[in-house]
Amino acid sequence: MNYSSEKTRQYVYISLLCAQGVIIGLIERMIPFPFAFAPGAKLGLANIITIVSIYTLPVSESFLLMLMRLVLTTLLGGTMSTFMYSVAGSFLSWLGMLLIKQLGEKHVSMIGISAAGGILFNIGQLSVASWIAGSWTVMLYMPILSFIGILAGIAVGIAANFLFEHVRTLSRLRFEYSNVKERI
Repeated sequence: MNYSSEKTRQYVYISLLCAQGVIIGLIERMIPFPFAFAPGAKLGLANIITIVSIYTLPVSESFLLMLMRLVLTTLLGGTMSTFMYSVAGSFLSWLGMLLIKQLGEKHVSMIGISAAGGILFNIGQLSVASWIAGSWTVMLYMPILSFIGILAGIAVGIAANFLFEHVRTLSRLRFEYSNVKERI
């Protein structure tokens, strides 16, 4: 396969992941939040796509996918404030998951990486909320959100792990990406 067709294949893959993430995110926004004691809490199912990108794409393309997903989801159903919260949470979560993944599969599983991402997402969002409110008292909400973030992260990690085990294309891409990374 020549370079041009390989790049095209990569762009199509990123586009498909982005579309899936946007659709999952929009559908999830329509579901009423189940936690009355934690307003705004949600599962974060679109983060399955972030996990898939971290395991199957180079860092720059994984970042691009995350950014495109955030912008498109906001344009299709969000506000500037939801964008600010999402950017902070998503970027911190993505960066943290990427760094934790570097420890290797012997030390931390996909589920553990996802659980850490759930907590980091909440830290990012609460940081923006603290900045907007002009007070760090918003961080008192952290224990509740951390617990929910861990549970949601575990659920997302289990779903992503299931996909990698049962979708041959993802397994192949994960294997190809890890081999390319080792050669560099």
